[in-house]
Amino acid sequence: MTAALYPFQALLQGGPDGAVAISAPGRPPLTHGGLRALAQRTIARLNELGAGRNDRVAIVLPNGPEMATCYLACAGGTTSAPLNPAYRADEFEFYLSDLQAKLLIVDKGSASPAVEVAARLGVKVIELHTAEGAPAGDFTLHPQDGRSAPAGTTVSGGWSQASDVGMVLHTSGTTSRPKIVPLSVGNLAASARNIRTTLQFTPADRGLNIMPLFHIHGLIAGVLAPISAGSEVFCTPGFNALKFFAWMDEARPTWYTAVPTMHQAILQRAKGNSEVIARHPLRFLRSSSSSIPPQVIRELEDVFGAPLIESYGMTEACHQMASNPLPPAIRKPGTVGVAAGPEVAIMLDGVILPRGQTGEIVIRGDNVTAGYENNEKANAEGFSSGWFRTGDQGVMDADGYISITGRLKEIINRGGEKISPREVDEILMDHAAVAQVVCFGMPHPKLGEEVAAVVVLREGLAATEKDLQAFVASRAADFKVPKKILFMDEIPKGATGKLQRIGLAAKLGLG
Repeated sequence: MTAALYPFQALLQGGPDGAVAISAPGRPPLTHGGLRALAQRTIARLNELGAGRNDRVAIVLPNGPEMATCYLACAGGTTSAPLNPAYRADEFEFYLSDLQAKLLIVDKGSASPAVEVAARLGVKVIELHTAEGAPAGDFTLHPQDGRSAPAGTTVSGGWSQASDVGMVLHTSGTTSRPKIVPLSVGNLAASARNIRTTLQFTPADRGLNIMPLFHIHGLIAGVLAPISAGSEVFCTPGFNALKFFAWMDEARPTWYTAVPTMHQAILQRAKGNSEVIARHPLRFLRSSSSSIPPQVIRELEDVFGAPLIESYGMTEACHQMASNPLPPAIRKPGTVGVAAGPEVAIMLDGVILPRGQTGEIVIRGDNVTAGYENNEKANAEGFSSGWFRTGDQGVMDADGYISITGRLKEIINRGGEKISPREVDEILMDHAAVAQVVCFGMPHPKLGEEVAAVVVLREGLAATEKDLQAFVASRAADFKVPKKILFMDEIPKGATGKLQRIGLAAKLGLG
């Protein structure tokens, strides 16, 4: 009799041993059998190094096949914590401390500031080694100091259970520090199943992954869901519009997922690559993480001769909440589709509204986090009568299609990158010349929103827009740097005297 599989282990059983699971530009592929063996081996190695179920393993790796497979292995036997490699030292210090990371995995010889920060915090640094000519995604793990694990550090962890935390990600808070979102192995499995069902993945599918693999979108829709269906994932080093069509020729994909800004950049180069598109007809394109204009959807569908499926996701839902369906079902451009996994409803003052009425979009289901970690206030505000409050305002039509009509939250959504305005406020407030500041989102034709700020300078001190932009850039990733800084004598306030970020761009004539 075959022993029952652990939930995450079961997610990796979709493809036959000899079928390709992971491929990458110019690399031999890794099979599904090879991926399963790698995951098993890596979990045992992590246990040797002292990390087991529910232990936090931070991952700071460049986009590519090793990031994908390392994430899969860590999520199967520890708590994976993928971090943006573009973070600066201050950011790594916050995240590694907040996570209470036990290990940090980096590339062999990595120059990331995370390495020095980890050493200072007492987090053991583990290097990921890839042998020359090895299949895409294959690796071994070695302590950076070269010492084998001390006696007594080995844990008997093995594969995680459904209730164990498989991944933690931070989500930005509007008026508070970023919140930790724990996602259980059960959440991950449910989300993979939901996306697999929506997109009708089969072992014949090949995904061209251009999404960053420290975000929920790329990790779940780009990698975990298709792998769980026995599909192949072609892992690129990250989005590059100039290389997209060459990768398309090499990967021969049946689909890809992206954020709207990526789709628009691809569209600009598509007309000169019509032969590549004709050689590799796509089954569908997918868009998520921020809204895509219906005009762009039409253009993409015309150019690729395939349907574009717009989806709605967020970290707390382990990505997908709603999605437009594949043909022959109806797609409604301008909506984010119908509930696609969890239950979705519209709520106002704790009451579920009838269809056609506007309120807050709320969700519940087995892909939704049980709650933020160590944050009673956020949990009290974020859940209502068993429903998770998305913070988005919307309406559901008679057919169940959801339209997002506004944002209740103040998070700045820059092409899918979510930025806490308060985080940027706090950085700017550290500048000697800054007395007051308020950051907010201003409209941008391609990214949806950009970061803007109003600054009041200290009397007798001076600073230019470039000075302050350079100051933020030294402390935070480039996407958080305000692109527009206005200098004023006082911070604009609402009628009640409260600082109001929402609507500030319009009030100031920006965008």
